[in-house]
This record gives sequence, C-alpha cells and structure tokens, in this order.
Amino acid sequence: MSVITDNLNIDSNEALITPAQLKAELPLAGAALESVQKARNTIFSILDRKDPRLFVVVGPCSIHDTDAALDYAQRLKELADKVQDTLYIVMRVYFEKPRTSIGWKGLINDPYLDDSFKIEEGLRKGRKLLLDVVELGLPTSTEALDPISPQYMQDVIAWSAIGARTTESQTHREMSSGLSSAVGFKNGTDGGLTVAVNAMQSVSSPHRFLGINADGQVSVVTTKGNPYAHVVLRGGGNGPNYDTVHVAQCEKALLDGGVNSNIMIDCSHANSSKDPDVQPLVLKDISHQILEGNKSIIGVMLESNINHGNQSIPKDLSELKYGVSVTDACMDWQTTEQAILNMAEKLKDVLPAR
Repeated sequence: MSVITDNLNIDSNEALITPAQLKAELPLAGAALESVQKARNTIFSILDRKDPRLFVVVGPCSIHDTDAALDYAQRLKELADKVQDTLYIVMRVYFEKPRTSIGWKGLINDPYLDDSFKIEEGLRKGRKLLLDVVELGLPTSTEALDPISPQYMQDVIAWSAIGARTTESQTHREMSSGLSSAVGFKNGTDGGLTVAVNAMQSVSSPHRFLGINADGQVSVVTTKGNPYAHVVLRGGGNGPNYDTVHVAQCEKALLDGGVNSNIMIDCSHANSSKDPDVQPLVLKDISHQILEGNKSIIGVMLESNINHGNQSIPKDLSELKYGVSVTDACMDWQTTEQAILNMAEKLKDVLPAR
C-alpha cells in the first residue's frame, strides 16, 4: 500500500487560461494603450515633483457589478475633465478584497457572488471592465493582493496599492518590485510606519522569486526594482493619522529611512473611523495643510460609489441595491463630486507654486 503525503487537503486543481491567452482575447491596444501609458507617466511626474497636481484615487471599495462600475466611471470622467488642471483623477477598480477571517473575496475570486468561484470568468470580467474604463480616458488603480493576478491585469493599471495587511509581506514586496505602475504601501493596521518604510526600502531593489510567466509556467522572476513606491497613511488601531502632527512624524520616518518623502492620505478606513460621511472633512483638512505650506502630500484616496453606504450580499441577488458597496461603506456620488470640486477650487492657485 502506497503512502501519500502531498495534497492531502486539496480537493481539486483546475488549470486556468494563461495570461497570454487572456491578453490575446482582450487586448490592450490603440487609444486604451496610449491612455495607460499617459496615466502612468503622469503619476510618475507627480511623484517626481515635475507635475504640481495631486492625484486622487477614488471609486468603490470593491467592484461587484461591472455595469454600475462603468456607470460610475462615466460620471467620474466628466468630473476628471472639470478638475484636470489641479487634480489628476484615477478610478479605484478593486477586484480583490483581503478578509480578516472569511467573506466575499472580490470579483475575480467569486464574480457571481454565489460561492461558485468561477475565477477564470472573474479574470475575464475584470480585464474587460478595466479596458472599458481606460478607453474612456480614465486611469485605473487596484490593490495587488494575489501574486498571480497581476500577470493578467497589470498592463491596464496606472497605480497599485499594497494593503495594510500585506505591506509587511515579503511576497508582496517582491511582487511590487516588478510592477510596472507606481505603488503605494499603506501603514500597518496598528498605524505604525515601520513596515511601510521597510517596504519602500525593499521594493526599490531587485528581487528574485517564484512566479508565473505569460504562458502560465512556474518561473524564476527577476525584477529591476520599482522606483515609484510611496507611503499611504490610512490610520490604524490608535485612530486617524492624517493630521499635521502625524504627517510631520511620517516625513521624519521617511527621511530617517532614506526613502522619498511622498505621502498619500487615504481619507477612508481608520482615517474616517469607517464613516463615509467623514471623508470630505478629512479632505478639507488635507487641503488646509497644503494651503498652510505642506509639500509632502502628493495624493489622496476616497471610497465612493453611486449611492451611499453598504449592503450585505443577499441570498436572492435580485435584491442587491444598485450602486451600493457590498464591502466597506462609501459616500455617494453627489458628495464625492462636491468634495473634489471644493478641493480643486481651494488648491488651484496654490499647487503650481508648491
């Protein structure tokens, strides 16, 4: 009798479409390709302090309805055009959600919200939405959570985030060193800055690690290092960290760590105590800091949807409310538009002189 010692807790193992096959099926080309290149270069220029604008990453906490997401994108593109001289708008198109314990893990993992886990269909739906958004001329951002999925999506992404739960992860630091977009590392869930500073030091260096290539083969990936990593303040267990004192402490930590002083502020999560109605107040405080002479804040993040709040995923999916988040609560479109217009009006004469 043979003894088996591997895969004892594996129920099945299903081969997926390869990254090359998905990209051939849903190619990035023409105006969409030019849109992504331009967006990345604009964000690089902001981080290099060659472009005085702030970049604003705004959109749903997570995408669960691609039709509603495209509706949101069309509204956001109109707003982006209005404020383009002062603010550079990037849409949150988040397909993967980290879970503290269990729960819906996002559109890629479970695109039909019914525990059917049709991951290949999730990859298709996600890539198609990204292409639709960039074809509008609107840049996209996402959280790089699964180390495999960037091979399927990253070519359409202008900015990437590494979440508070994964900033400390060696896997995510190595992966980020090879991402083609700028990447923001959030401070730890406890509010500490050390893990983010360490991540920035790590990600700027070359790495070698196991991954997959475009044909889906396991390979040794050798990266060049990513020069466009920066910190994202999102608050923590001790409360918000967007105020002038915390920003000054962050500036010192970045200086002491020998990394760049670019700071992005997430107006949601612990910085809003997970109350979406607080986000405009955080944005107002950030605007005031810049008016008072701050030079380190280069971007902000907002969680926003068509309609306010959030909802649990019902057993009967026909009961889902349109344009309402199924993860963190978001502020509605009207509030979002007014908050961004207010910020642009306040900073339009100040940012060019920063």
